[in-house]
Amino acid sequence: MVANISSKNRTRPAGAFSEAATWHAFGTGWRPLWAGFQQQGFSVEWHDFQCESPLELAGSFHPNSVEICLNVDGHAEFDLAGRRQELPPGSATFYSAGREPLAARRLPQQRHQFVTIEISRDFLKRRFAETKTGLHPQIQNVLTDKKNVSVISEVRRLTTEQQRLIPTLQQSPVPLNGRGVWFESKVLELMSEFFFVTGKNEFFCERQRRVAGERVNKVIALLRENLVEPPDLLELGRRVGCSPFHLSRTFSQELGVTIPQYLRQLRMERAAELLLSGKFNVTEAAFEVGYSSLSHFSQAFCQTMGCCPNLYPLVKGSAPKAA
Repeated sequence: MVANISSKNRTRPAGAFSEAATWHAFGTGWRPLWAGFQQQGFSVEWHDFQCESPLELAGSFHPNSVEICLNVDGHAEFDLAGRRQELPPGSATFYSAGREPLAARRLPQQRHQFVTIEISRDFLKRRFAETKTGLHPQIQNVLTDKKNVSVISEVRRLTTEQQRLIPTLQQSPVPLNGRGVWFESKVLELMSEFFFVTGKNEFFCERQRRVAGERVNKVIALLRENLVEPPDLLELGRRVGCSPFHLSRTFSQELGVTIPQYLRQLRMERAAELLLSGKFNVTEAAFEVGYSSLSHFSQAFCQTMGCCPNLYPLVKGSAPKAA
């Protein structure tokens, strides 16, 4: 259900901070998934609404906290000291509203769907008391700056894992008594992704690209070592440390071909080497690279190498094939 509000309803009574009062006009368009900010130091909320005019959000920011926004749909805008930053659909950022004014708004005539994770400064200090190396500069500012300045991080694309996490947050898969621990584990997971850099000037998005390249290279090495009986996708995912779905998508994005297509290319290249050596005939070369059907091998070889395997040594001018 999508809530629709107008500007005349967006009021909050003066006095003590109350986020519930800020979002009251949304009805079911604002749903606390875990309301543990006061007790545990963090909360998780789901938003799904439309607004008729620009919706100012700064009034919903907890004092002395950092907020991660996983933006599924709708555009948001931030402004800090004259620096304007857009948050488009399918992206994420984190920010902290301190002494400096941090303006934030949702644009009208759009459906807005996003998750916010609000983390208190005290919770951050407890978790990072012995962890200083590699912290994002903006998080270091939040933890060490006594003037309580406002910060906003770079915008990054939502990863596949983060997109899959969002509906899980809305429907927690654990019993009620275990949800505090479960939500805390998910918050800590997101903190590790957003609040650290992996090296000098290497932010999370850069780390993602590096890790993707490393995983693809490892898959290629595993396939080269096992052309006859290659690991299936499930085993490849286990060996490189990610889900089969994510590995398949990453591999295709990095190389422009699927894992089975790349495996066939490796097999045909190896078969071509065997044929050119003059020590293997077509049948033997097919078996050496994992084909039990000579017709399937010949078809794959023709499609990959441009000629049938019987003619390949002659076309390449190699030694005659074995009898």
